[in-house]
Amino acid sequence: MLILRKVRLVVHLLVGMWTIATRFPKASKAARLEMNRRWSLKMLRLAGMRLVVHNDEARLDEGALVVSNHISWIDIYVINAWRPTPFVSKAEIRKWPVVGWLAAQLDTIFIQREKRSDAKRIMHELASRLNAGQLMCVFPEGTTSDGLQLLPFHANLFQAAVSASSPVQPVCILYEDAQGRQSTAPAYIGDMSLGESLDALLTGGPLTAHVYVGEALAPGADRRLLAAEAEASVRRALEGMQHQRIANGLASRVPVSDASSKQEADTSDTPLDHDPGLPHSPGSP
Repeated sequence: MLILRKVRLVVHLLVGMWTIATRFPKASKAARLEMNRRWSLKMLRLAGMRLVVHNDEARLDEGALVVSNHISWIDIYVINAWRPTPFVSKAEIRKWPVVGWLAAQLDTIFIQREKRSDAKRIMHELASRLNAGQLMCVFPEGTTSDGLQLLPFHANLFQAAVSASSPVQPVCILYEDAQGRQSTAPAYIGDMSLGESLDALLTGGPLTAHVYVGEALAPGADRRLLAAEAEASVRRALEGMQHQRIANGLASRVPVSDASSKQEADTSDTPLDHDPGLPHSPGSP
């Protein structure tokens, strides 16, 4: 059964390559985004995952730097299933079979982390795209975690938002198991190989990917202050979603706020449906 599910994922990746090679060149920008969203939703479904989006009314659709906590390689497909967005990613991913090619075709910017000078090049590229009204997504923790806590945000790439005078949109991801508890099954951390991560993901399901969309932050003039504000927003969202699980008697993580609304996708090819969802709390981001 596990082998069959892996085969289906590989076939879906190959379908993605075919779609980009044959349909993207003739498609409008809106059509390409919708194909990406639908393909990503199906990717989640094949991985045994559904998507729930909270506070989606805060979403910006152009000219913003999206920043998110980072747990797994599948975070990218979760965000694309919500709202397709090009990413900044480590250069090693460009060498991954199929996945690396797909990432490159979807306007990913690859950064060589071992070269400190590369951060300046990436910052200029980001600022240029933001000035052109595009969206870009970065993972400011600089690495993945198990998702239970947030790692400190690095401030360097926030300079792009400052230079372009573009807003920053904080986003928080939390994975939940079938019992409603926060799950670390998708985590791609330590010395874990991609294959081991995939096995853990597929055997740890069914899962729900929760995405909390934070209120946009004005860029200001100080990248360090902006990074601190974004980190605080993502932390409030993470602790808020964890608090909900405590309230339900399903977890023992740190309490704080709640999300104000949610939208849900069953990872079919249908658009997100609105659900008034969670109550608003004064401490929510």
